[in-house]
Amino acid sequence: MQTTTDIIAGFTKYVIANYTRLPVVIVRGEGSRVWDADGRSYLDLFPGWGVSATGYGHPRVVEAVRAQAGRLMHMPNNFYNELQGRLAEAIVERAFVSQCFFCNSGAEANESALKLARLVGGPKGRTDFITMTGSFHGRTFGALSATAQTKYQDPFKPIVPGFHHVPFGDTKAAEAAMSDRVCAILVEPIQGEGGVNVAPPAYFRRLRELCDAAGALLIFDEVQTGIGRLGTWYGYQDIGVEPDVITLAKALGGGMPIGAMVVKPDYAAFLKPGTHASTYGGNPIACAASLAVFEAIEEEGLLDNVRRMGDALRAKLDALVDEFSIVTAARGAGLMQGIQLGVPGAAIVSRCLERGLIINCTAGAVVRFLPAYTITTDELDEGLAILHDALAEAESELKKA
Repeated sequence: MQTTTDIIAGFTKYVIANYTRLPVVIVRGEGSRVWDADGRSYLDLFPGWGVSATGYGHPRVVEAVRAQAGRLMHMPNNFYNELQGRLAEAIVERAFVSQCFFCNSGAEANESALKLARLVGGPKGRTDFITMTGSFHGRTFGALSATAQTKYQDPFKPIVPGFHHVPFGDTKAAEAAMSDRVCAILVEPIQGEGGVNVAPPAYFRRLRELCDAAGALLIFDEVQTGIGRLGTWYGYQDIGVEPDVITLAKALGGGMPIGAMVVKPDYAAFLKPGTHASTYGGNPIACAASLAVFEAIEEEGLLDNVRRMGDALRAKLDALVDEFSIVTAARGAGLMQGIQLGVPGAAIVSRCLERGLIINCTAGAVVRFLPAYTITTDELDEGLAILHDALAEAESELKKA
């Protein structure tokens, strides 16, 4: 049996090094725990960047994938697909009156939404977009151009023209950027990769008003907040503002790659045969997995668990703010939360990994959490105890320096 060292040595010879990888080879997962090639277990409070939202190897999802793989793995979209229809119904009946387009990822879902906005607005001369600084919408060229972070855009400039980036949460900046050339505002209900940034409902209400007055689309990127992450099916329900389009991925497939663009019918009608497509979009196995995710969330009361565990997580993070001078703030909602540090977050993440806890650092100094919806009180206590020890060690060393 190969060890972690053996696997990494072979891996690095043949795989392009375009990711910063942790020195761990995960070979198995169950619930909120994973095991590496050397048999060591880890508690994962950032499972698959939020993809494994129902936990690793959820029995309903595993059985759905197994059964569908033996029935039909793939069928192109020039045929009707029963599972796509059922999944679209499951998505729409929990959202607003709408129709779905299926793809493979969050970036692809956002790319679809940008193209749709151009289809709707283009004939009227509306070709521009407003997006928010600190946002993350994906790495394809359109989604990258919407992603208002120079560290991602600079190596690939010039980006697609027509994107106006304004500060997240700044109503006046959005008002100033709105013009008769804007076809859509694209915004995340909570910025994840940007640092778990939140804005008040009044901010989103004003964006809705701006779009209504201008005839522009309001698009919510719900790739992270969608399908239960905040304790509601969709993030827009948490803030009480209905957009025209939502984009979904991550939790949607429970580990299988699938994305979706969910669009009000008047706008969905702009997509005619040939205007947009995705070869693997709505793959039968991914759809079967996604239907199992909906079933698990509903029948196992996972939205209630997200709210309970989200409240517990916030209480523990607030306690860390009170105890440690290097923890300056806690923010987020549901099971999408983080703490702002006064020191580099990567070192805290490494200390936790050494102790058997997987979390994530973003925006340089924000440690964030996207636990599975099945997380238990004991698991949350265990993870936060490890984080507490890592913070205590870091703060002690800082005081001695």
